[in-house]
Amino acid sequence: MENQYFTSAELNVKNRAFLSGDAVKVSFFVRDAKLIMDEECYFFLMASMRKMRMNIPLSYTLEFFQSIFNKVVIEEKGMKNGIINFQVFRDTDGITLSKSSVSYYYEITEMEDVLSVHERSLELDLIKEINVNNNLLSNIRVHSPENIYGEIYAQENDLDDVIFLNPSKRIARAGTGNLLFLEGDVIKIPKQAEGAYISPLMENFVTFLHKNKLADIQEHEIIAFESQKAEEILLISDEKGLFSVGKIRNKTFVKNRFNELTEAWRKSF
Repeated sequence: MENQYFTSAELNVKNRAFLSGDAVKVSFFVRDAKLIMDEECYFFLMASMRKMRMNIPLSYTLEFFQSIFNKVVIEEKGMKNGIINFQVFRDTDGITLSKSSVSYYYEITEMEDVLSVHERSLELDLIKEINVNNNLLSNIRVHSPENIYGEIYAQENDLDDVIFLNPSKRIARAGTGNLLFLEGDVIKIPKQAEGAYISPLMENFVTFLHKNKLADIQEHEIIAFESQKAEEILLISDEKGLFSVGKIRNKTFVKNRFNELTEAWRKSF
């Protein structure tokens, strides 16, 4: 079979997301045909673009994105509940990259309720072949070959996701999101300085728990072995939603308490 090559007429060569992975991604959430947490998600998008030295258009206001999603996604496409995965990528039309214009692309994933835990529990395992960094860009959703490798590793080993460690061999995050470890009334979360994602969805959840004194939220440096000590584990993915972790290696986990906490959170909206 001959190799296929694309000409500039067939491929938009301005798209640096395709050519260089030069893009940032942020999720927006729709519940009962309304945007929720839109302000938090918008400010996270702006912060991510600034970290990647992108030229933010003056038109990129909160009202601009609210208008797009309310008109196109909710009204025209009829989306009631789900996630909008929104990506901004840099073009190559400027004198320098920092002055180049940007374009956007988004996909929608519909689900029953973005704030509910998916029914099926996940099976995870630690991956030790590679680790993730814990620098300025580790906390935002940018191109990550580690995630691609981890996704393939999970598929080849009949797993749903993997747990990444940082260079200090402590837990950073899963491939798709952040991990929360429940022990008694304490919920331990890896620090962002450890390589965890910034997550508007998770921050809203833990803020609700803290304000209502439903759990003691603690940011920690968590060694790999501590994943086996937890009573329950929750994976919060801005891209895919909420999942309980049912198994890591030979240890199985229940999901009773996290189900109660997420149900109380869901009813608060």
